[in-house]
Amino acid sequence: MPKIRASCSSRTRSSSNFCKFLSFIHNNPPRQVSLLKRVSYKELDRATDGFRRIITCDSQSITYEAKFRDGSVSVVKEVRSVDQRNEVFDKELHLLGRLHHRHVVALRAYSVGRKSFLVFECTAKGSLKDHLNDPLKTPLSWKTRVQIAIGVAAALEYLQFFCEPPVKHISISSSNIILDEKLVPKLSNIGCLCSEERADVIPQYGALLLELITGESSPKESADVIQWIRELRSNLSMHNIIDPDLGNSYNYKDLRDLLSVARLCIKVENTQAFTISHIFWYLQKRFGNASN
Repeated sequence: MPKIRASCSSRTRSSSNFCKFLSFIHNNPPRQVSLLKRVSYKELDRATDGFRRIITCDSQSITYEAKFRDGSVSVVKEVRSVDQRNEVFDKELHLLGRLHHRHVVALRAYSVGRKSFLVFECTAKGSLKDHLNDPLKTPLSWKTRVQIAIGVAAALEYLQFFCEPPVKHISISSSNIILDEKLVPKLSNIGCLCSEERADVIPQYGALLLELITGESSPKESADVIQWIRELRSNLSMHNIIDPDLGNSYNYKDLRDLLSVARLCIKVENTQAFTISHIFWYLQKRFGNASN
């Protein structure tokens, strides 16, 4: 079991040094808002083939693949949950425009009018969910999965502790993690003002770790995954839950430690004892070489 709790208490006694340490390892500091390009509804209509290239759809938004005339490809998100004066959208646009991190999908442009749209960068390799579930894709190596786990933790730390105001709405799932051409993860589907209450990301992150280990996601709700890992007994052979696509390429001790982190994250009653910064620090220290 990783000693996350012990490391937390020791670093609490030197909080000043810890903050300096976080600033040092955080190699993507926030920067001033860059000027975002405004695109017309007509441009988006043409780029999305009449809004027929649908990627995802839910009650609050719908996303499309957009191919612009200059050859660039983007993800266009139609934002439905905005008031008539678009005040919420304007604030969301301002705050999202300030986000700058190598593990967070970047906002490139926007469109306002009869409908509101956000235009994000499009990464080359699709979602993590695609890679874990599509038998036609090359299986992700153990090293890449550890890299993804560390990258997502870095993004969460940035959003919660390095943004002002902190990002409140974060949905962590394999479908919301996009991989670039080097399989570097980027967190998408981020909302700054979508929710009045901050979502607890630690149990969600634990479920993501489990998905990276097993290669499987729940066919229903994430609660099923959480319940499954809560019932996981220590004497259950880890070889029975590891993703078969990994073969024998993983280190048994590495697997055991990452699984322990997942179990610790999903024990909701313990999440007040540590933050995502502590988890990120531990993973960097424990698996740093594997992520290079």
